[in-house]
Amino acid sequence: MFEDADNFADFFRGGLPYYLLITLPILILCSSNPVLAASEFGVQRMAQFDVHGTPYGCRASALNLEAKSLYTWQTSRHCIVARFQDMTIDQFREIRAKAGGLVIRLPEDTAQLSLEEKQHIHLLEQAMMAQEISIPVYFSRNPKLDEIINDITKTTTVSAQQKSSQQRESAISEILGSISANGYQIVVSGTSHNPNKQSKIPIIQGELTPSGAGKLKTDGDSKLPLIILTAHLDTFGLVNGPLPNGDVAALLTLVELFSKLHASIPKYRLMFLISESGSLLNFQGMKKWLDTNLDENVQIQQAEFVVCLDSIAKMSDSIFMHVSKPPKEGTAMNGFYRTLKTVAQRYGNYTVEGVHKKINLADTLLAWEHERFSMKRMPAFTLSNLKSHKDPVRNTIFQDEDPEEQLDRLETNVKILAESLAAYIYQLPAEGGEIFTGTMAITKDTIRPWLQVRSTQQNNDLKGAFEKYLKNVKQIHEKPDAREPDFMLYDERDALLNIYNVKPAVFDLFLTFMIVAYLAVIYFAIFYFPKLYTFVCRLTVSKTKVN
Repeated sequence: MFEDADNFADFFRGGLPYYLLITLPILILCSSNPVLAASEFGVQRMAQFDVHGTPYGCRASALNLEAKSLYTWQTSRHCIVARFQDMTIDQFREIRAKAGGLVIRLPEDTAQLSLEEKQHIHLLEQAMMAQEISIPVYFSRNPKLDEIINDITKTTTVSAQQKSSQQRESAISEILGSISANGYQIVVSGTSHNPNKQSKIPIIQGELTPSGAGKLKTDGDSKLPLIILTAHLDTFGLVNGPLPNGDVAALLTLVELFSKLHASIPKYRLMFLISESGSLLNFQGMKKWLDTNLDENVQIQQAEFVVCLDSIAKMSDSIFMHVSKPPKEGTAMNGFYRTLKTVAQRYGNYTVEGVHKKINLADTLLAWEHERFSMKRMPAFTLSNLKSHKDPVRNTIFQDEDPEEQLDRLETNVKILAESLAAYIYQLPAEGGEIFTGTMAITKDTIRPWLQVRSTQQNNDLKGAFEKYLKNVKQIHEKPDAREPDFMLYDERDALLNIYNVKPAVFDLFLTFMIVAYLAVIYFAIFYFPKLYTFVCRLTVSKTKVN
């Protein structure tokens, strides 16, 4: 028996190792590429904030789940990976209620999409921002995500094609297909969602005071009438990050223009305000400014009117003047409205239309920024290219049109506003020629630099522009109350998304059976090797005798 075991050992010392040297590299080459087994790239978590105690946006950050497509996910153990334009509002609501996570591939160039696709994207974006989402939601523009989405949806597409052609695979083929399929594990690390107790909203103000008016006093002794112009700088939308700031660019262009013209003609005081809180934060910055300054400065209460700019660079040939109360005949606001309509007629098909909407005190969120002033009994209105405050493009993060086309539209809107304001202030005929010509002409080059202005918390460009052209520049900050905060922002850190190539759970079961079967074969082969060897030898001897 031991002699037979030595013969078996000689067999392994013979050619088998050489076969292993050949077969092992082949097996390694046939296996998945280890370099492609994992991908890592940066992602942005969906914005998270609170307004008057109501939570909005994403409320979770940790993610370690199996990736599934829009059509194959089933439980909270799955993370859905999909393109933004492929997902419907109903699918998102179901994912929000039942799934474990969501990773969305954002479109790279929405300007190239059809009108229906743009409308779908904006409606979905608005629906996501209007509610609290308990699962982690991440966004990315990395094209690597397309390969993964295509891979996890390929099986679904093949199954659908087979059903449509009424083809049926055998049970064995379906089992083999599920075993050989590849899966992905989604892991996100390096992010948090802790409330930022030090969060603040900057509000900056400055004045244009004619040189002949002397030094203005803070108690409002100046007898010059006052006009206030405001805009807000949006610092986040669906994700945290700088958004298009056409309204601020328009306001800063007006600051630069009137600083050159206004010094020699003392007719009005012009006050400019920029707050870094828009409709998503319920214009909390402007509320803070009014509470701080209104009681202290009598002349602010007696301002002729307040002009608020909101979405003034959107794709539209109409300018809408939103008011909480229609202006009466003979008032300053009505006079400016008439001037604005007359000036707009010079620029082709541009029209100016008044939109009246009463303030609904029962609503938690205000519709327009001018309502903050109207609630303080100040005459105010909002100029916008949007007819409704519910328009989904108002707070979008997507660029819907070519940047140059948008700049052309912004240029025309700034011209209309600047010409109307100058004609009203200096009592010039609205039907006359352009005021801002020659070296003071309004062009895209005069507006373009202001489009790069960012939050004062990132750099000093905004405050520097105010200090360059205006006087009495002040900056205050709105901070949330420690006990009952009107708003709350959350810490955001750069997150890394890791995607690992893994096999499905059924593959582990299949591999277990294969290993058990392999060990059983080896066990019985060794245990019964003497009998097998004797049997083989007898066959060999019998064949030799026959020959």
